[in-house]
Amino acid sequence: MSVDSMSARTRMLERLRGHAPAAPATTVEALDARIDAHFAERRAHAPLALNDRIAQFRSMLEAAHAEVICASTATWAADLARRLAAAGVRNLLLDSTCAEGQALMAALPAAVQARSYAQPIEQWKSELFDTIDAGFTVARSGLAATGTLVVVPDANAPRTVSLVPPLHVALIHACTLHADLHAAVAAERWRDGMPTNLVMISGPSKTSDIQQTTAYGAHGPRALWVVVVTDEDHETSAQHGDAQ
Repeated sequence: MSVDSMSARTRMLERLRGHAPAAPATTVEALDARIDAHFAERRAHAPLALNDRIAQFRSMLEAAHAEVICASTATWAADLARRLAAAGVRNLLLDSTCAEGQALMAALPAAVQARSYAQPIEQWKSELFDTIDAGFTVARSGLAATGTLVVVPDANAPRTVSLVPPLHVALIHACTLHADLHAAVAAERWRDGMPTNLVMISGPSKTSDIQQTTAYGAHGPRALWVVVVTDEDHETSAQHGDAQ
């Protein structure tokens, strides 16, 4: 490239830069404040008490063909155990180290065997896909606006537990229900440390072919049961907490 052409290019770029609009002075903090104000104002016009969040959460999930079971802390395990047996579940994959997993194991009848995810998938892939009837997980929280479960898989309950078995059973404590995604992000302070793997589930797996025929279970569980655990202590704490 000649010196003259280089000079022409430089002059052209300088003219373009001179006419370019100034970069907005909005900082990340200012943008966050605007977003927070928007959602705070929207929720102020239609505040949702805990019972309202539960009702909306249930309505949205049922609209997506999930089954929602509301139960108390004292009864949920026995109620769920009976339902699993009645549905013909014989092998249930769960996290035996968490309190909810231990409570469900203690309530299961002899016909339903609890299985733990205790070995690499390569060592029991065939058994996992062929014999496990249901997977049980505990949601970190939920979004009432969309009927969404927020699940954080870990070594004891990896993503496989909620993805592979034909039935996914998820337990959520009502006090962890948020009005919407923004409320969850703020209350749980996601900005301070996002989980490595965070999964959002709003119903059983479904897809549609070119003729728009909906089929369930193509890419995950065919059925989703959501157990919402409610009690007065949780309701009181939620009404005075950040789960808005």
